[in-house]
Amino acid sequence: MLRDLAERPFVIGHRGASGYRPEHTEAAYRMAFALGADAVEPDLVATRDGVLVLRHENEISGTTDVASRAEFAARRTTREVDGRALTGWFTEDFTWAELATLRATERLGAIRPHSASFDGRYPILRFRDLLGLLDAATDESRRIIRLVAEFKHATHFAGLGLPLEELFAAELSAAGWGRGDDRLVSESFEPGLLDRLVAAGVRGTRVLLIEDRGAPFDLVASEGSAARRYDAFVSERGLLALGGVVHGVSVGKGRLVGDGPRSVAVPADAAPARRARADAALRGSDLVDAAHAAGLAVYTWTLRPENRFLAPGFRRGTSRGAWGDWLGEFTRIMDTGVDGVFVDHPDLGLEARQAYFGDEDRL
Repeated sequence: MLRDLAERPFVIGHRGASGYRPEHTEAAYRMAFALGADAVEPDLVATRDGVLVLRHENEISGTTDVASRAEFAARRTTREVDGRALTGWFTEDFTWAELATLRATERLGAIRPHSASFDGRYPILRFRDLLGLLDAATDESRRIIRLVAEFKHATHFAGLGLPLEELFAAELSAAGWGRGDDRLVSESFEPGLLDRLVAAGVRGTRVLLIEDRGAPFDLVASEGSAARRYDAFVSERGLLALGGVVHGVSVGKGRLVGDGPRSVAVPADAAPARRARADAALRGSDLVDAAHAAGLAVYTWTLRPENRFLAPGFRRGTSRGAWGDWLGEFTRIMDTGVDGVFVDHPDLGLEARQAYFGDEDRL
């Protein structure tokens, strides 16, 4: 019998244990399982022949050795993705058989030279490969390990005739997941993709990712400048509107530990001020409390120990790659009441949870 040993907040291995091994590799995921992550998070993009692969983006020059492969030199191109012109090599221009010949590289090599020392050792994984690894790790550990699947550039791929939600549903069924179960969380920056998952019969938890600025690209594509901004989704009014539509929101950690203003109380008879407050983007524990009141879980990304990624007050020394007061920042984030944290180093996330909550049984 499987045991669900996870506490709140869930510690989610971001692209595996991507602080120790190149992201989205078998080694990174196996390490995340071994370190005790409650869940792992793959990013999903598609190949030309409709295979879901695990990459940070569909442009792969920063995470593979494709730029050094003479046989693929002619594939380098400039393409618009979600309104931005990008130059490089794109998964949709390759078959799976071609991508399978590439090897992964560390995306943050200047900051993580130890991980970069593993460049070239590991192949790219398909989504179906990760499902197999996850099932095996669940059986071996006899504990539930969740999957938090992030869909990248859904509108872009739909325009190429590669609907990510349909490819995803088919992969789940083929792997015996029955199009989802209690282990599955699906997340996207595009609310339309989350709606289409339901139509495709995918079950599980659905989470809307919230950027620090801008608007969901699917809404921009359909509504132009009138598209609802991400800030509007994390106001009191916006969170209430999401309740019952999705199961949670996932915000960048700057919305929880950044320097932005907290929401303020207003007089009970000040109707215009109340309306303004209801439409203002919330931060910190105010955001988490309002989301919980709307019946939504809150996740945050990405917790990393290096000075380069810590909020200013938690940095130590001048080296961007040196570890600062990561424990201070991680526990500050947990103090907001957040339900899940994405971490590159799962062991550090678990250590922070233990440091903050001690032996308290929070299930």
